Amino acid sequence: MSFQDENLQKEKVFRDPIHGTIIVDNQIILDLINTPELQRLRRIKQLGTTSLIFHGAEHSRFGHSLGAYEIARRMCNHFQRNYPQLTPGDGRWDDKERSVALCAALLHDLGHGPFSHTFEHIFNTNHETITRKIITQDTNVNRILRRVSDQFPEQVASVIDHTYPNPQVVQMISSQVDVDRMDYLQRDAYYTGTNYGLVDLDRVLQVMRPIKDGIAFDISGMHAIEDYIISRLQMYLQVYFHPVTRSLEVILDHLLMRAKHLYEDRPSLSEFTPDLLMPFFNQATQLDDYLALDDGVLTTYFQHWTHAHDDILADLANRFLNRIPLKSVIYDQSTVNLIPQLQDLITKAGFNSKYYTDTNSSYKLPYDTYNPKEANPQSQIELLQPNGELVELSSVSTLVHSVSGHAQGDERFFFPKEMLGETDQTELFAPIYQEFQSHIQNHTIIKH
Repeated sequence: MSFQDENLQKEKVFRDPIHGTIIVDNQIILDLINTPELQRLRRIKQLGTTSLIFHGAEHSRFGHSLGAYEIARRMCNHFQRNYPQLTPGDGRWDDKERSVALCAALLHDLGHGPFSHTFEHIFNTNHETITRKIITQDTNVNRILRRVSDQFPEQVASVIDHTYPNPQVVQMISSQVDVDRMDYLQRDAYYTGTNYGLVDLDRVLQVMRPIKDGIAFDISGMHAIEDYIISRLQMYLQVYFHPVTRSLEVILDHLLMRAKHLYEDRPSLSEFTPDLLMPFFNQATQLDDYLALDDGVLTTYFQHWTHAHDDILADLANRFLNRIPLKSVIYDQSTVNLIPQLQDLITKAGFNSKYYTDTNSSYKLPYDTYNPKEANPQSQIELLQPNGELVELSSVSTLVHSVSGHAQGDERFFFPKEMLGETDQTELFAPIYQEFQSHIQNHTIIKH
């Protein structure tokens, strides 16, 4: 049975705040949406701790996955309508690729765990590796995909890990302008109440076209692509790299780290029974263990830990659940030498610097030209000129050239808010607090 054999007689419509309608016209897609593996993404926030800063950002990875699918569906329709393959290998769109493209778009985030990147850091998991496992191992998703063919799950997984032989499909799912980014920029902007990520999606899709080595854009749409690049940069600087978001990620990271260390030191603690996390503490996880986790599971454990006998675990859990972020200062090479002194003062004030301080660097390349020597080289954005020749975006766009290759971001040192004397302090530590504040005020460290 082919993918097209399962087209629905009547399409299914999902209402969506970003795309208006998301249309499902194939039973394979509908059945994938209804799998427990994809439904789990309803319980994982797209932006993790960012919802504690932008209160509207409660949207899930499930909604984003549907949005990425819908953009891929529109791209396939646009390509088939305007650039259908005429002869094999002519660089135009072969609509037989629709099935693998739509499934890869829908399933690309399957492997994300609770609080995504923070969880990965502590327990050494990788969401892309787990996505591949969900698609290729014995799961509900795998069984549905195998209705197309026994090889189909591997084909879908190869799109996600960039080894699929058709570069058009790979770039549709993962490139500098892909369905993932085009959805999350607009979705995240909408739910955070910001305007930075709003781009002219209709125009971007309209000027997009398949070429032999991937996807290019008509040069007449260059300004829409410029707007997309700048919008992406602004979202990173103003939303994704927000200092309070990063502060709460540090607390979350250290909270999980403290729990892990406590278990490793005293695994028989009777008060410490987070059953669904035990496989991760024991480093003996199966795929089912991973799929049993979501944001709600971890939040329940955090609530339990606020009553733990371990003061650090209880305090970090309270700080995370009740939004008591660490403060931070920007540092650079001229002031990085101050950090050990600041950590020493924090230790003297009664805080364990291992759990109550951290450094964090957040830098993003807004756009960079293709460099095959990089560990994960990005495909560059090619514009198609009227004469049929391709030109790379930053070579003709002054705006993109001005930000190309220049990483944007900062380096921050995080510490307890108490060190700034903004809460009730005892006279015992007042001199320490004053010395700490003088270091910040008298040097080029920037307080935020």
